[in-house]
Amino acid sequence: MGKLTKKQKLAAEKIEAGKAYTLDEAAKLVKEITTTNFDASVDIDVRLGVDPRKANQMVRGVVSLPNGTGKQVRVLALCTPDKEAEAKAAGADYVGLDEYIEKIKGGWTDIDVIITMPSIMGKIGALGRVLGPRGLMPNPKSGTVTMEIGKAVTEVKQGKIDFKVDKAGIIHTSIGKVSFEAAKIAENARAFMATIIKLKPSSAKGTYVKSVYLSSTMSRGIKIDTKAIDEKN
Repeated sequence: MGKLTKKQKLAAEKIEAGKAYTLDEAAKLVKEITTTNFDASVDIDVRLGVDPRKANQMVRGVVSLPNGTGKQVRVLALCTPDKEAEAKAAGADYVGLDEYIEKIKGGWTDIDVIITMPSIMGKIGALGRVLGPRGLMPNPKSGTVTMEIGKAVTEVKQGKIDFKVDKAGIIHTSIGKVSFEAAKIAENARAFMATIIKLKPSSAKGTYVKSVYLSSTMSRGIKIDTKAIDEKN
């Protein structure tokens, strides 16, 4: 590991070793310790006491962050002609069907979310090799396969995100930007954690939320007091 810069040393000194912070405290602190010269993302990492290898312990869901993600989300709506105007009015960046399917087959993935209709999934299934590894495959569970194309596009643009636990039992996602007010970062984190807690599998035994860390791009992680989260929600 390279030497810490003067700014990084000062930032590291602000985190008290062994201390677990409340979400409000961590939201303020993550802004103070971020030294990047760009608007860094604020990330949350949650380690859960589940076994993702068991289908009945898979934790996956969606949450609409009250203050959005701060990111410009590029949305492709793959839909039939009768739904194109609805998708465009809702703010989809790209709207169409066969021409975009051909582009994706050719390797084009300059998008963040694909929203489509149930009747079109047969065509999209062939794109699994391209979309799967990039996490772009539409899924009914995440609300990206629906007849309500306009509503789905609007929700994604306003800050709706989907997440799932990885093989190590960790959920990692971005919940905002460092430029957000600390109160808005904390509010987004609280909404995210409330959703995680509601999704606790009945088959999960022992401690469900094992640890939570808040960080920004390239910053150190700030340990969150999990008991304080439970009390808030």
